[in-house]
Amino acid sequence: MDKRRITRSATGAAVTALALGALQGASAAGADGETKGGGGAPAALEPAKVCVGTQPEGRLPSWGPKGSRPDDTPLYRVLAYIDRMGKAHPGIFTGLSVDGANGAANVYRVPGKEAEKFDADICGAAEKGVTVRLYDTEVTETELKGLVDRISGDMDRWKGTFMIWTVGMNAHSVVMGVSDPEKAEPVLREAYGEETMRHIKIERSEPPTLF
Repeated sequence: MDKRRITRSATGAAVTALALGALQGASAAGADGETKGGGGAPAALEPAKVCVGTQPEGRLPSWGPKGSRPDDTPLYRVLAYIDRMGKAHPGIFTGLSVDGANGAANVYRVPGKEAEKFDADICGAAEKGVTVRLYDTEVTETELKGLVDRISGDMDRWKGTFMIWTVGMNAHSVVMGVSDPEKAEPVLREAYGEETMRHIKIERSEPPTLF
């Protein structure tokens, strides 16, 4: 459930890290609320399907020795199962986030025959009380990772006009942290094209802070 994130280092070089916490659907780029670009538009705003688990608590494997982890709960066991299923279905799986307040898992995948079986497997395995929301997208996690790699190669391309500080993924799109979204948006749209920009959200970001 790790998500790739590229961040500019203090020396100006781009470095790769694994950004944890992607389950929360957190943006991989810091922001002050200003966004541009597609904003992950291909992900439907409403779930295509919703199911509520009926399997007994404890049916799914724990993340570690039983009772040893604070997140060894029905919801997080279901999330771990969905993550494993996503790895088994790279041709349709896009991403995963959690709505802990409502005991729900948000699953993003490309619809079709394979997705129908994927959906049925997840809903059939979910433990009692866990809600699973299944959203339609147009792009897979593999494709999003490829886009992150492509953008990471361009982090210095527009230096002097705007800076790309971070690029990473949320559950269903690529998120770019830039110094000036107003300047960046038209330039990036011309460089990457309308279709690609549908999968990119641009946010205002500050330079990375050294600790």
